[in-house]
Amino acid sequence: MGGNHTQPNFILLGITNTPWAQAPLFWLFLLIYVVTLVGNMGLMVLVWVAPSLHTPMYFFLTHLSLADVCYSTVISPTTLTGLLFGNKTISWAGCVTQFHLFALFATAECHLLASMAYDRHVAVCHPLRYVTIVSPRARWQLVAWSYLVASLSALIYTGCTFGGSFCGPRHVDHFFCDASAVLRLACSDTRGREAAILALVSANGLGTAAAILLSYGRILRAVLGLRWAPGRARAFHTCAAHLASVSVFYGTLFFVYLQPASRHGSRDKVASVFYTVVSPMLNPFIYSLRNKEVKAALGKCRMLNFCRRLRGAAHGVRESWDGLGWKGP
Repeated sequence: MGGNHTQPNFILLGITNTPWAQAPLFWLFLLIYVVTLVGNMGLMVLVWVAPSLHTPMYFFLTHLSLADVCYSTVISPTTLTGLLFGNKTISWAGCVTQFHLFALFATAECHLLASMAYDRHVAVCHPLRYVTIVSPRARWQLVAWSYLVASLSALIYTGCTFGGSFCGPRHVDHFFCDASAVLRLACSDTRGREAAILALVSANGLGTAAAILLSYGRILRAVLGLRWAPGRARAFHTCAAHLASVSVFYGTLFFVYLQPASRHGSRDKVASVFYTVVSPMLNPFIYSLRNKEVKAALGKCRMLNFCRRLRGAAHGVRESWDGLGWKGP
């Protein structure tokens, strides 16, 4: 890759060059990253240990949380290091790896969101056939398809982004190695590669977005037929929260990738913050931590933990009594 024999380093210009804003942004991004890790990893552990959550919906949620943790971890540490130490240099291999992993997990998230919408559609519109349609085999096929398409797409994205020659200052006007920012540094003609990226983003992004909207449209139509007002209100509230999260993720993603190259600029950074940093933090709260099933599972885990501690304390007291020659109850 590249016209030079030596692979060049890149310099990430970051979110802002304003000195007084570096420290506040560091603490803000660190807080968001910690909440993202705790929320998503906590959800995965909870689903693993709570038998009541061994359902198709939470199966997909664990994979969504895994994707959120992975692509947030691909972006956030580099951004935090640049804000704290001012070291914004990234090697060629590091830049390629960062973008490839980001493209892989972001694309996988699109297909996982579509799988989750399909799961909810079947649960609401075809409840009697839900277990048959969303079988364990079907769930694994949907997840495997998500990662397979994401892997192939990421290879094409990476090849189109880094397949040309680069010359002049290699300052990437972004806080991570994104395609639009890297392609602006290319010496060769990038129109063909930009067209390929646009076509693939359209196929993955618009295709999955259409599937999500179609699924939720059918869900809302089925909900409108409910005579039970509280159930209808709850379904509307849940669908609105899910669609809000999807809108933030897809809206900012489309703003960055589905616009002409001439219109890319500093606004891309602001939009990228939402789908790389904010959306992974919000997903566990919107999709799961507000559900009654998750709250009940958390309550059971707390109760079990309390009982274990109480049993351990009682065992310790009993051993103390035995050591002193007392006869306990």
